Amino acid sequence: MNSPTEQGHDKNKVDPFLGLGKLPPEMLAEFLAQRTGAHDPRLRIGPKLGEDVGVVQDGDRCLVFKTDPVTFATDRIGWYAVHVNANDVATSGAKPCWFQACILLPHSRTRRSDADAIFAQIHQACLGLGVSVVGGHTEVTHGLDHAVVVGSMIGEVSATDLITTSGAGCGDRLLLTKGIVIEGTAIMARERHAALRNKGISADVLERAAAFLDKPGISVVPDARIAADLGATSMHDPTEGGLLAGIMEMALAAGLGVRVDAQSIPQLEESRILCQTLGLNPLATITSGSLLAAAPPRTALRIIAAMADAGIPCTDIGEFLEAGGPHELVEASGCRSLEYSTRDEITRLFQP
Repeated sequence: MNSPTEQGHDKNKVDPFLGLGKLPPEMLAEFLAQRTGAHDPRLRIGPKLGEDVGVVQDGDRCLVFKTDPVTFATDRIGWYAVHVNANDVATSGAKPCWFQACILLPHSRTRRSDADAIFAQIHQACLGLGVSVVGGHTEVTHGLDHAVVVGSMIGEVSATDLITTSGAGCGDRLLLTKGIVIEGTAIMARERHAALRNKGISADVLERAAAFLDKPGISVVPDARIAADLGATSMHDPTEGGLLAGIMEMALAAGLGVRVDAQSIPQLEESRILCQTLGLNPLATITSGSLLAAAPPRTALRIIAAMADAGIPCTDIGEFLEAGGPHELVEASGCRSLEYSTRDEITRLFQP
């Protein structure tokens, strides 16, 4: 009998190395269709293309599970790890409650103060969200040139209030909060500060861009709470692959088409400047801090108004189409198919 690693694999076929970024969707779907462990009837949402969380239902309550790493070099890696995981839990309509992290520190490059800073960042971020740290693992290991933190957040929501990425319906409007490339802008300013200064970007622009982590901020927990309370049918936190990947994940999860108005997509000036200077496509650059939400037209108007009252910009950027409909981006020059890249544009900054 073939071993698990051999099943379904033709040894005569070329097995190329994978590129940076997410696994190709068809490959991930194949793995998830076959390799998900034992069956548990309490599992309401298991591993599925487009769904960012797992959900276990126990009576009238659901526990929502999320795991996400922070793998790029950053001076606020612990803070990042908490917020990117809390975001995905919040988009399910749940309250983030419990956090744990696996912290991997590079050998011969880590001091006590480095480790202490990561723990302090996790502590402060969790305090701000009302989340308890419940455990994790930390080690100094070989083969790394910077710290890596893999976070895991657990949230809680009533079974009737659970929201899934696949929940969008035909005719629902597609909403976007704040603007795009929020996290990506902060990364560019922080990790390529000297290069951007050499290219003529002013210190003021870079200072504002670096502060995007806090203002407008990469947390979408407040945005998601408003949208959930008012009846959003689906929510998503577009991270790797940027806005277009997030939209495609919502559409594919729901089995629907989608039409996006490119001219309606809000982009902050600092984001535009840095993406243009470094040659990155802003629609495919990591954009934590932006919430995508689907809602019927009247509900969408109420969500937009409530977001405005809370000081959160919210824009209608498109609509979901019937099953089998196109996935298209409407630009001034015409329509084109939405591009879904498994590789985020930001990875180009970290290539050797």
